[in-house]
Parts: sequence; structure tokens; C-alpha cells
Amino acid sequence: MSGAETTGLPEGVSASEDVTRDELQLALRNHGMHLEALRHDITPPGMHYLLIHFDVPEADEDAWLLSIDGLVRNPIELSIADLRSRPKVTLPVTMECAGNGRARLSPRPISQPWLTEAIGTAEWTGTPLRPLLEEAEIEDEAVELVFAGADRGIQGEVEHDYERSLTIADAMRDEVLLAYEMNGAPLPPQHGYPLRLVVPGWYGMTSVKWLRRITAVAEPFEGFQQMVYRFRQRPEDDGTPVTRMNPRALMVPPGIPDFLTRRRFVDVGRHVLNGRAWSGWAPIERAEVSQDGGSTWADATLGEAASPFAWVPFSFEWDASEAGEFELSCRATDANGTTQPLDPPWNYHGFANNSVQRIPVEVRGPRR
Repeated sequence: MSGAETTGLPEGVSASEDVTRDELQLALRNHGMHLEALRHDITPPGMHYLLIHFDVPEADEDAWLLSIDGLVRNPIELSIADLRSRPKVTLPVTMECAGNGRARLSPRPISQPWLTEAIGTAEWTGTPLRPLLEEAEIEDEAVELVFAGADRGIQGEVEHDYERSLTIADAMRDEVLLAYEMNGAPLPPQHGYPLRLVVPGWYGMTSVKWLRRITAVAEPFEGFQQMVYRFRQRPEDDGTPVTRMNPRALMVPPGIPDFLTRRRFVDVGRHVLNGRAWSGWAPIERAEVSQDGGSTWADATLGEAASPFAWVPFSFEWDASEAGEFELSCRATDANGTTQPLDPPWNYHGFANNSVQRIPVEVRGPRR
């Protein structure tokens, strides 16, 4: 019997920390980024986080077509070769899954059981979307653009293509790309080959993979994947949309790990802690580190980001002068003054849990 059945919690929420068999199956299909990859400005493709809602569709770049239709004066159909012939832009972009941190909530929403590793920064190469939309000449009555992928499945008992929408203004932003390369190579199949949308600053569900169609519509889109990504306290709530990434910092766990628990061990001495911080709302203004679980904080040194939409490196010299048990944490503050919380903000689907990272560390004295 599930935790929800025994505690009166809503369906899809569990009081148990145990991962269900279904969640284990999801976790085996998807993966987070190894935190030691925070050392890289650009995440190697195989280490970049991955979430596939349904199946990786069969794709042939030579036969692939993207259509721009709906409320437009000049419908357009483009091959990948057409898109490659247009102005090319390469942009480093940090992308995070909206469910990152879900498994750390209590009670725990049942879905892909992310801890903190659903993150990555890639160099996406493609052509800007805006000029294509201008060529299509969107009708005045259009309010949104619906982006449809080639992946199809059933979620919430609803069979559907994976589709998400943006307002016309958000889609027209200069940084929004139709990407056909990742880190200088064709998109890997699992990352949307041969074409995907990349929307910098927004949580990853917005960057539709295996992109086939862009449709201008007169009413706000209410498809399944648009409506599920909302902050709700109960399943029946209307909620508010999940959009841009909240501020977050993560550090490379220091020392060496225990195989099963990932608990860390370091020797007495000085250690340089390295990490990355990002926000989809405003530039990162501050990163801080704590060695006592967040009771006291000290400023870290910020470096330079690879682009306005990529994470910012930070470093901190930790003087572990005494043996003992410590809990390292880090947190980010953006230029809007928004700082990561110590405690996770709960919501029904487990979205945008940006509470501070906590790393238990045992500092070992001199070995004889």
C-alpha cells in the first residue's frame, strides 16, 4: 500500500522516502549530472542532465521538416539544411530540470526522483527564432506560440504529443534558439536530434526536443505539459506557471566519497571549494558558503560566466583546521536580491526546490 493511501495524502504524493519501482525505472532512463562536472565551464554531453518524458523518436535529419503555421500570414516549412544555411549562433546556456530537488521534499511527490543533479551547461548552436517568426508574419490576434515535439505518450491518462507554449514576447527574445548542435557536434538523439528549442533562463521543460511544429494560436495554450508545470499545493488548485530558474548554487563535494552514501572524507587542512551559481531571473550577485549547516555564512569569490545565460563559477578557501563532523552548504543571491532558502518550498509536483545544498563531511585528523 502506498504512503498516500496510508496517510491521506493526495494521490501521487508519498510520506515514505522509499523510491517506487516506477520511479526507479524512470531514474534508470534518465540521469543527473555528476557533481564533479561542476569543474567544467561546459558540461560534456554524456554528463549533462537528461529527462525524456516518453520515447526517443526515430529521426532522419535529411527528411526532417519544421513548420511554422497557424495564425501567420506566411506559413513556412524548413529543412535542417535550410536552418543550417541561416545565421548561426553558439550560446552557452545553463539548463535545469524544473523537478530538480523533488526527492528531498517531505512528503515526497512521486515522479523522477531528482536530488540536486538535474543540471548542465552546454554550448547550443543554431539559428535565432525571432527572424523566422518575423518572416512568417504573426497575425495580430495571436497571443502564444505552441512548440510541438515528435515524442508522444500518455501522462495523467492523457495521450498527447509533447507540447509547450510561450507568449509571443517571450518567443521573440533574441536569445531563443532553434538548436541543431550541442558542444560543437550534432545533437545527440537523447537531447533532441535533429532539432530542439532552447529557451535560456527557463527551466528545461520549455526547451522542446525533437521540434517539428510551431503554431501561432489566439488563446492561451492549455495542453497537458503546459498545465502540469504549475505551482500547486493541491492537485485541484489552478496554481501559477513554472517559468524561469530560481537562484541556486552547487559545489563540487570535497575529498573522497563513501561508495554507497556519498558521504565525504577530507583531511585536516585548507581546501579550495569550487562550485557554480545561476539564476534565470537576474545575474548572480553573490555566492556564500557555510560549514555549519547554514548557521553562519561567508562570501565566496565569483568568477566570470561563459555567457549571460551560463552559470557563474565561485571558489572558497575552507580552513578545516580541526577534525570533526561538518555540514557544508552553499547558496546564491541574484541581482533581484533573491536568495536560496534553507528549507525547501513544498508544492504538489515538487517543482523548483532550490533549497541549499547540504554535504556532510568528516574531517580526519593526521593519520599515523
